[in-house]
Amino acid sequence: MSSRRTFMQALIAAGATLAGASRLLGQDPPRGTGGRRVAPANASHRLEDAMPARVVTPDVKDLPFTIDNGVKVFTLTAEPVKRKIAPWKTIDCWGFNGSCPGPTIQMNQGDRVRIVVENRLPESTAIHWHGLEIPYAMDGMPYLSQKPIPPGGRLAYEFTVHQNGTFFYHSHSAMQQMMGMLGLFILHPPLPHAPAVDHDFGIVLQEWAVLPNNPVPNTANMEWNWLTFNGASSPMTTPLIVRLGGRVRIRFVNIGMDHHPIHFHGNTFVVTGTEAGRQPETTWGPANTVLVGVAQARDIEFVAKNPGEWMLHCHMPHHNMNSMSDLLGDRMMMTSDTTDERTLSQMQTLANRVGFEHVHHAPIAANANQTPGFPQDAFMDMGMDEAVAKPENNGLPRNWSAMMMGMMTLVRVLPPDLYEQVMNDVRNGYTAPLPPAGGHSHHHHDRGVQ
Repeated sequence: MSSRRTFMQALIAAGATLAGASRLLGQDPPRGTGGRRVAPANASHRLEDAMPARVVTPDVKDLPFTIDNGVKVFTLTAEPVKRKIAPWKTIDCWGFNGSCPGPTIQMNQGDRVRIVVENRLPESTAIHWHGLEIPYAMDGMPYLSQKPIPPGGRLAYEFTVHQNGTFFYHSHSAMQQMMGMLGLFILHPPLPHAPAVDHDFGIVLQEWAVLPNNPVPNTANMEWNWLTFNGASSPMTTPLIVRLGGRVRIRFVNIGMDHHPIHFHGNTFVVTGTEAGRQPETTWGPANTVLVGVAQARDIEFVAKNPGEWMLHCHMPHHNMNSMSDLLGDRMMMTSDTTDERTLSQMQTLANRVGFEHVHHAPIAANANQTPGFPQDAFMDMGMDEAVAKPENNGLPRNWSAMMMGMMTLVRVLPPDLYEQVMNDVRNGYTAPLPPAGGHSHHHHDRGVQ
């Protein structure tokens, strides 16, 4: 269709659009993806205009519910799950309703809720509602507040929620947690917190110890070699698409063995919430890295005034990697004897296996192997744009995925016209054709030597 044929040309022109974006920052650009824009206090607006933005959890669905006599009823099924965490890597984990992490539960402060947990695991389980102030009998602690739910059994947890904020649910068996049994539990306030946000996202941080040639995580291990956002390791993660000038909230939850310092490129934010709910504004301070500790939640908020494709990632060096193994994911990486020829062969093998066009890694010196310590990062980049193509990636430059690894994703801050174009592609499920290798779809950054 003609409109789609002009898409790449529009993105090529984005350089000029973004270069002039500073002119937009003094204006009030159109806002919103959460379905709501808050009007000025002296303006009339519809009821839904005053509702909080719904949280979007990329790569994870919401848990549906029914209404029974005014009670919201959810069914949460604990079961084994196969999760594709990289284009060539699928693991056997445990989760809920076919998802790991489990589906996001969203409800409103003041709701009465009944969550029926069905156990399809080969062992007993129980579910804890992390951070929620609920009756003791609903707390999910085996042998204390309840009997364990046996295989094939079910148990209904019912309570009224009086808090709001970012919470999560998880098995209260430690090894089951490390098999993936957790999910987001979002409680919306009656009215949006001020200042209201236009975009609201949730990200679950997980880590896995996947030994060579074994798809089952080793939950007793103390070293973790696969790191995921919402069950995906970058570049499989889905970017967060936001409109230039909009206010954004990102909610992180972490249950694992490591703390994660989450760093956001090119932007300054404030921490507005924890696993205990909204924090007083007097505690807010500017930052661009937030430490999300084990069993913690952290909400950050910022105004998306800086256009670009900004990385959001854990800053632990080994967490910036798909795995601490070679490109095939089956053998430990031995950097001391890796050569250009050997690495290119591995890259091509993986490209042939997964199905994407191999792009040569960044340049190295002709005598590189004569330098002690080489290689370190020289062979880490591995572009696989075709293997992870999706509407949210439309318009990214060729080979954008080469250095996207491990616990990271992108926040794409787009001018209104390009934002609407990408979001329309998302709604229609349209994935734009990739530019040829060596080319770029737009040039609004200095991308160094090509």
